[in-house]
Amino acid sequence: MAMQPAEIEALIRAALPDARVTIEDLAGDGDHYAAAVVSEAFRGKSRVQQHQLVYAALRGRVGGELHALALQTSAPD
Repeated sequence: MAMQPAEIEALIRAALPDARVTIEDLAGDGDHYAAAVVSEAFRGKSRVQQHQLVYAALRGRVGGELHALALQTSAPD
């Protein structure tokens, strides 16, 4: 079953409450998304560590319910 953008955003915000999250459905199929996430939690962390925080927030759904997620992460300016 495909995930809805609001569900993806809610999971990320639950783990990173200060996050600004933008979700885009890349293929219109509910399986391929791009997400831009800005959070203070990313400050001082490598890109890999930032992405690991987001994947952890999604609780194992990437590769299952959520087939693909292109991530862009950063700390606020």
